[in-house]
Formats: sequence, C-alpha cells, structure tokens
Amino acid sequence: MPDPRIEHPRDAIIRVTSCAICGSDLHLYDNMIPAMKSGDVMGHETMGEVVEVGPEAKGKLKVGDRVVIPFTINCGQCWQCRRGNFSLCETTNRNAALQEKVFGRVGAGLFGYTQLTGGYPGGQAEYLRVPYADETHIKVPSTLTDEQVLFLSDILPTGWQGAVQCDIQPEDTVAIWGAGPVGLMCVMSAVLLGAKQVICIDRVPERLAMAQANGAIPINFDEESVMDRIDELTDRKGPEKCIDAVGMEAHATATLDSVYDRVKQAMMLTSDRSHVLREMVYLARPGGVLSVPGVYGGLVDKFPMGLVMNKGLTIRTGQTHVRRWTDDLLRRIEEGQIDPSFVITHTVPLDQGPAMYKTFRDKQDGCVKVVLKP
Repeated sequence: MPDPRIEHPRDAIIRVTSCAICGSDLHLYDNMIPAMKSGDVMGHETMGEVVEVGPEAKGKLKVGDRVVIPFTINCGQCWQCRRGNFSLCETTNRNAALQEKVFGRVGAGLFGYTQLTGGYPGGQAEYLRVPYADETHIKVPSTLTDEQVLFLSDILPTGWQGAVQCDIQPEDTVAIWGAGPVGLMCVMSAVLLGAKQVICIDRVPERLAMAQANGAIPINFDEESVMDRIDELTDRKGPEKCIDAVGMEAHATATLDSVYDRVKQAMMLTSDRSHVLREMVYLARPGGVLSVPGVYGGLVDKFPMGLVMNKGLTIRTGQTHVRRWTDDLLRRIEEGQIDPSFVITHTVPLDQGPAMYKTFRDKQDGCVKVVLKP
C-alpha cells in the first residue's frame, strides 16, 4: 500500500508504534460483516507518533506528539459529539448513504472496519492517516509504555462502558459472558466500580484464570451448568447486572438454541448467533440491566422479547464512545489503579499478522491478545 498523505486540513499522519488485533476484527476475518473489498487495511487499535499535521489540526497536535487513536472517528462539533455520543458522530462516515441502506440512521466512521463505516484504512500498518485528527486522538505521556495505553483505543473504554451502562450498585452481582479481552476489561471495571461479586462465563481455561486473577468467580460452561452455578451464587435470584462481551459469534456446547443458530447461519437465514443474549435474558434478575458491548452485525433470531418485557429488563448497548471515558481512564492508569497490559499474550512483528489472526481466532497457544509492532 502507498504511504498515506494529508488529504484534508484537519488530518494528521502518525507513524504506528503499536497496534493490536481485536475480537471484532475476527468478524471481518470470518466474513460475518459485509462490505470489505480488496485493498482494505484492517485494524482499529492503534497508537504512534505524529509525523505530519494538517493546518487546521495544528492548534491541538504537533509533530512528535505521542498519541493513541480511538477506533471511532469523531468531528467534535455535530449534535451527537456535543453530547458525548462519539460513536454516533453524524459527520465522519463518508459512506453514510451505503450504511443507511443496511442500518438506517448512520453512526461514526470507524478505522479499518469495512466500507459501511467509511472505508477508512486501519492501523495495522506502518503509517496511518487520522481524519479529524484535532478531535480524534488521545495524547499520552512518555512515562507510560505503549502496552499500558494502547488499549485506550478500544477494549479498555469498551469494557468500562459495558460496566458503567450497568449502573453498578454495591449490592449487585455482575455476570459477564466472555473472558476475551473485552470481557476481561469488563471484569476489571466491574470490580473497580464496586460490585459485590463478579462472575465470568467462558470455556477457555487460561482466560478464566485471568478473570479470576482480576477478582471474578469463573464458570467454565463446558464443565458445569451456567444456570445451576449462577443460581447457587445468587440464592436463585439471578444477577442484577449482565454483560454480553461475546457478540455475534457466540459458542455453546450442544444446547438446542446454539445448534439452531449454527444451522440457520450456515443457510444464510440469520447473521448472528445469539445464545448469550438468550441466556442473559433467562438468568437475569427481574428488573435487572443487560449491557451489550459485544458486536452484533445484523439479524438475531428467536430473541425472547416477551421475557424481556415481562421481567422488566433494561437493555443498553452501542459502539463505544471512546473519548467520553479516556481522560478518566488515562488518569487511572497513571495513578496505578489499572494496568490493561495484563491481557497481552503475544507481541510479534507486523508481518506475522496473518498467522496471528488464525492463532487468535482459534485460541491456540494460549492466545488472548496480540500486539503487532511495525
């Protein structure tokens, strides 16, 4: 690919020092989300050093600044940005007409995430053009390592928003489905926000061990009944707050609804496997909150809306409003309250990225989170 160049006065170019493979990249890798085309550059967890600045961005950026780039591109001026809803920016999706045909009203442009979200080249590269760079950046100090701050780009604020959306109270049990990188950030956030107990459901032992090390009670759904164990931990009342950190590619073992999902998905009659959503609805305490930071791309079949209504459940979801949270999270990192680098299991050169996608997707070699170094 040619090196990027300044295309608009608000642009900046960064030399990438670290980038990562995200779980939502796997939705593209597995062809679950449409509108990729040849030559698209993937990646939306990126940081680096500013090497060129457009004239309208020079008031906030200069060459040499060290920055983390949020995965959401935000203008900072539209109705949604002024309200802190940065993932719903009304300006930055340059393919808005295409996205409207699929999703209705549009959201923000995203780095490296198909033509539906603007077709912007992503950060798994040596250099990255940052549109609206005067707003789309997080300055970080030289006293912190790349590994400590890289995940301000996505998974740390995503896990934090997933927990904050629950309105966690001191008496709450928070159940988190998924111990991948986002699920682990949800665990860390729920503990920090003062939940009485945090439960994490997965089947990968090394991921569950990370969740337990960060304060969660692990449930391996391959080895025990999720319902029975949650009933035991909540006096048969269910968790007050539930978080889906899995999304559209939920795995389950031999449950009827998961078999149904896989058959319909194979026949292209549904796009998303929603076993986790159904299980949360069934197990949540009446009057509880379901938070869904996990990515969904299209249609969900056999969703028990009647149960949602009759149990009085609240559902909160959405792409992450990254810049809403990052000032606070950066302060917490600087103060030593949190260190998100614990999820990193593999650090490799950028040219090993293709092989690491497969390793990450197949959960081989204990892989939880991959950092790529150009």
